[in-house]
Amino acid sequence: MRHSGIELTLLRGAALLCAGALLSGCVPVALTAGGIGGSTAVQHTLGGITYRTFTVPASNVKTASLDALNRMGLKYTGSTKGEHGAETLKAKATEREIEITLEPLSANSTRMKVVARNGGIFYDSATATEIILQTERQLGSKA
Repeated sequence: MRHSGIELTLLRGAALLCAGALLSGCVPVALTAGGIGGSTAVQHTLGGITYRTFTVPASNVKTASLDALNRMGLKYTGSTKGEHGAETLKAKATEREIEITLEPLSANSTRMKVVARNGGIFYDSATATEIILQTERQLGSKA
């Protein structure tokens, strides 16, 4: 049985939709966002949480994060200490609550996790990514 070009196009489109639906489960998907000079590797998950590991001590990343928040006009509201030396910085923006968790991996490397919530249940990946990019900019070539 021969199919016309339109039928083949529709069949291919349906196959792509089915494949996309099957591949879009809850498994985190790593996406790379190109930064200045293409050097930034920002990881995202489908849940809207953004990650980046820096090759600098946690204290330097904290200072750069606070500078980034200030540069973006976001209000720093405090911090809490967690396990294994981790620290969570909190900030607010218009209808946004932001948490930046800094986890020392070693004396010279720090994992940064940024969650920007819009209205409590929705995530704002763009703002989270920009916080990481601005932190990297504050760190300069040290990251």
